[in-house]
This record gives sequence, C-alpha cells and structure tokens, in this order.
Amino acid sequence: MQKLLSQVRKCVRDYQMLSPGDRVAVGVSGGKDSLALLRLLAELRDHSAVPFELLAVTLDMGYEEMDFSPVADLCARLQVPYTLRRTQIREIVFDIRKEENPCALCAKLRRGILNETAVELGANKVALGHHYDDTVETFALSLIYEGRISCFLPVTYLDRTGLTLIRPMLYLHEKTIRNFAEREHLPVVHNPCPADKNTKREDVKALLYELEGRYPGLKDNIFGGLQRSPLPGWKPVK
Repeated sequence: MQKLLSQVRKCVRDYQMLSPGDRVAVGVSGGKDSLALLRLLAELRDHSAVPFELLAVTLDMGYEEMDFSPVADLCARLQVPYTLRRTQIREIVFDIRKEENPCALCAKLRRGILNETAVELGANKVALGHHYDDTVETFALSLIYEGRISCFLPVTYLDRTGLTLIRPMLYLHEKTIRNFAEREHLPVVHNPCPADKNTKREDVKALLYELEGRYPGLKDNIFGGLQRSPLPGWKPVK
C-alpha cells in the first residue's frame, strides 16, 4: 500500500492535482483500476496535508447482470458517499445505434454523464483511473491509427463544466494495480460488454508487449518522452 501511495502522492504533486477544499468525484466503473484509485485516494485523503473530499460515482450502463452492491459496501467502509447513476448507454450503443465500433460512442456518453453527475453533486474535480500502461497505449493508438502525436493529459480543465479531470495513477503499472486489487480483495465487477477485450487497444497492448520483449525499456522511453516533449501539460511541475 505505502509504495503505491507514494507513487500516487508523487504524481499528484508533480502535476499539482489537488488543492485544499477540493471535492473530488471518482469515476468508479467497478473495474480493478477505478477501485484501486478509490482505495488509494481514500488513504491519501486520510493522511494528506491537503484537505479534500471524496465521493464516488458509478454509471449503470444497463446490463442487468452487473451488481454494484459490493462497490457500495466498499464506499461505506471507506466513508465515501456513493452515487449509482442509471443510464441507457447499452441500449443506445447496441440496440438503437447498432454501432460496429461502439467504444468511441460509449466513451463519449460515459464522459458526458459522469461529468454531468459530478457537477450535480457539487464536485469541482473528477478523478479517472488511467495508469502508466494506458498512457503508453493511448500514445501508440494515436500514432498508429490517427497519425497524430497525442495523448490524454494528467490534468485537463473543462471550461464548459468548470470541472478539472485528474489522473493520479499515471505512475502505476497495470500489473502493480492488478496485484494490489487482488491483495486488497477489491470487489471487481465483471464487465459484460460484448466489445470488451476485442478492441484496437487490445491489439496495441499485445504489440507493445511483444516490442517490450525485444526492446527492454521501450515503454519507459515512451512515457519519459511524453514528459520531456513539448506537448502542453505533460512536463511535471517541479
């Protein structure tokens, strides 16, 4: 716990993610990443010199087989107010629109509803569970499929809502998060989405795994390159 927490604390400090009095809504999908983020931020809240509030928001996508009651129980134990927002995202994406490539539309709908809910709950920041491997994969996706040098940012201000998006786990590797989730017995909710594990991101993940075996340190070089690049928002604030 302490090793992971120190990396989260360093990321928060490097990118000035938290300020006194912040009310942070954690987007909790029920996956290992978002649950780990919730657990680590709750620990940080309890031992931080910067006072901030936490709340958790889950979007029910409309899959009947998903049970979020264990997530609600975890939030109760962590003393984090929990909101479960019912949506029709599954119906819109798969039944009405019948999207062949559903991920983009699904992500857009989820972002909009999550941000809308956060504003309604009085939050000024939204914390997302993106990690180190997500960063490298997103960079590679943009380069390979779009021909752009691009990636999401550690901190993003949304002027239309007044929210600031933060990603405090960017220094944590996916394997580390997976082990933490198992060790802490976090209540991971199975994702029944038919597109899960069948995306371009999974293809890029496999490609990077292969290349990392041939060129050790490749991912570190990409991540470090982002921090040293002229892309706005990626250079740590020292």
